[in-house]
Amino acid sequence: MTITLRPGTTVMFTGDSITDSRRLESEDGLGFGYPLRVAGEWAFRHPDRPVTWLNTGIGGHKVRDLEARWQPDVLDARPDVVSILVGVNDMGWHTLSQDGYVIPTEDFAAGYDRLLAPLAEAGTELILIEPFLLPITATVEAGDAHIDAEVRKEWRADLDPKIQAVRDLARKYGALLLPADDMFAELSAQTGPEYWSADGVHPTPAGHAALAAAWLRLVE
Repeated sequence: MTITLRPGTTVMFTGDSITDSRRLESEDGLGFGYPLRVAGEWAFRHPDRPVTWLNTGIGGHKVRDLEARWQPDVLDARPDVVSILVGVNDMGWHTLSQDGYVIPTEDFAAGYDRLLAPLAEAGTELILIEPFLLPITATVEAGDAHIDAEVRKEWRADLDPKIQAVRDLARKYGALLLPADDMFAELSAQTGPEYWSADGVHPTPAGHAALAAAWLRLVE
């Protein structure tokens, strides 16, 4: 199953920092990551089918943050296609920060569902990108915290059921699913995970290219 992007289609990318990719610093507002790569490659392949591309990703955002801004940032724009990547900030990542944020999978799924319901009711096409965590072994400094392989094991245990929740929601709403976690696991087995993400979360340029290529396989 694919989504057909007809001339004049409006596509919105939204989510956290992976989608944001410093969009406010970019001339076209798409940032410097996979949304820009998708838009550029589509324009190259299909000059006869112009598409309007929007990006409302914000670094650090969780499902609850998307909910708080969903109406003005997403629904009011009335996009034809919405692509969502959120969830990595809803895992144990933020238990290392001062807010100690933890959200049970059931609450994560319920919040995500509330994002999708009005879009589905409006007939918006949906693309859900799995949150992902690459199995890098290097220790990364995050403020006063030291993120090592043991910490990532805890994160993985927390993230896996949330990935499954995204898959379940894709089935519920007939959305296209981009299995990014599986994709990066396969790629990492070939080259090593650091090639795709230095910290296991934020993609390298190659990682963004992989996301863009996978995204483009979902549309025609």
